[in-house]
Amino acid sequence: MPTDADLASTGSERPARAVPGAPQHLIGRLPFLGVVIASLGGPLALAAVYVPSIVADVAGSAGLVTVAGSAAFAVPLLVWLRFARHVAGAGGLYDYVVAGGGRRLALAQAGLWIASYLLYLVYTTTAIVYDTLPAVLPWIRTYQPALEVAIPVVLAGVMLAGRTATLATLGALAGGQLIVLAALAVVSAGHGGSSDAFSLPAGSPGVARASGQVALLYVCGSLPVFLGGEVRRPARTIRRGLVGGYLLTAAAVTATVYPLAANPAFTRAPIPGAAVAQVFSGRALAVAVGVGVAASTAGVMLVEFLALSRLVHAITARPVRHIVAALAVVLVASAPLTLIDPERIYIDLLRPSMAALWLSQLIVFVVYPRFAARVGRLRLTDLGLTVGASAFALYGLYSTFQSSST
Repeated sequence: MPTDADLASTGSERPARAVPGAPQHLIGRLPFLGVVIASLGGPLALAAVYVPSIVADVAGSAGLVTVAGSAAFAVPLLVWLRFARHVAGAGGLYDYVVAGGGRRLALAQAGLWIASYLLYLVYTTTAIVYDTLPAVLPWIRTYQPALEVAIPVVLAGVMLAGRTATLATLGALAGGQLIVLAALAVVSAGHGGSSDAFSLPAGSPGVARASGQVALLYVCGSLPVFLGGEVRRPARTIRRGLVGGYLLTAAAVTATVYPLAANPAFTRAPIPGAAVAQVFSGRALAVAVGVGVAASTAGVMLVEFLALSRLVHAITARPVRHIVAALAVVLVASAPLTLIDPERIYIDLLRPSMAALWLSQLIVFVVYPRFAARVGRLRLTDLGLTVGASAFALYGLYSTFQSSST
C-alpha cells in the first residue's frame, strides 16, 4: 500500500517497482504506446464495426457523434491520469483504490474487475469465430470449432513466451491496425466525406445517446496502467502514453467513421468497414478489414491477459510467470466448453461481465476525491471529474441492463 510520503510525491521521476518473474529491463515509451493503442477497442474494431453500428440511427451526424463520444471519454481518462501521477504499480486500478479507499475496498474492486475480464476472455473468442470472421471469409465456418480452441491457445502461447514477445505482438497489432485504418479512411473519405456529418439536425435526441455509447467503447483504455511497475519513468510514460494513444485512436476512428454520413446503408452491414472497402476498393481491402477486426479484438484480449497477470501478482505476491501459466491453463481449458453452445455462452456471459466491469470502474471514480485530498488539496474540478466519471460508469451499467431488456 502506498505511504503518505509516496502519495505526496509527484511521481514524475520515481522508478517503477520490479515485478518478480517479469523481465527486469523497463518498458519504454514506444512499446507502451503500442499497448495503449491495442487496448483502446482496438481501434480497427471500433472504426469498422462498433461505432458505425452505434451511429446507424443517427448516421447523418456520424462525425459529430464520434467526436462527442471521444471527447466525453476524456472525463474518466483524466481521473486515471491524476491517479497515475502519484501511483504506479502492477495493481493498476487496484493500487488506485488502495490509495483512495483502502485495501478492503480495493480487494472488492479487484474481484469485480478480475471476474469481468476472465469472462471477457472466455466469450470474446466466440464473437471472433462465429460473428467476425465468417462475414468476410464464409469458408471458415468449417473450421470454427478448431478456431474456438486455437485462438486461446495462441494467446496463451504468446504470454508464455514472455513479456518481450507479448509487447512485440501488441506493437505489431497496433501498427497493423493503424495502417488498415488509414487505407479505409482514405477510401471512405473519397466517397462521402462532408462537413454535414458534424452537424446537429433538429429533433435528434438519439445523438446524445449514441455519443454516450461511443464513449463507453474506450473503457479498456485503463488496461495499460497495470504495467505501472514495469515502465521507465512511470508517471510520465503512463500519462503521455494514455493521452497520445487516446488522441491517435480517436482521430483515426473519426476519420474512418464520419464519411458514413453520406452512405448510411453501410452502417447496417455485419462489418460496415469491410462493406465500404468491398464496394469502393475491392475484395482485398475488405478481407484485410475483416481479418484486421478479428486481430484487433484478439489484441484487446491479449492486453487483458497481460493486465490480469499483473493484478493477480499485486494481490498475491506470486511470481508473474506462475500466474501467467495458471491463467493460460484456465483460458485453454475453458475453450472447449464454449463449443457446447457458443451463442448461448456469449449471451449468458456478456452482461455479468460488463456489469462487473462498470461496478469496478465506479469504485475507482468514487474514491478519487479522498485520494485527491490526500495528495494535495481537494478542488472543485476534482469533484466535477468524480461526478462526470461516475456518471460515465453508471451510464455503462444502465446500458448493460437496458440492453438486456430489449
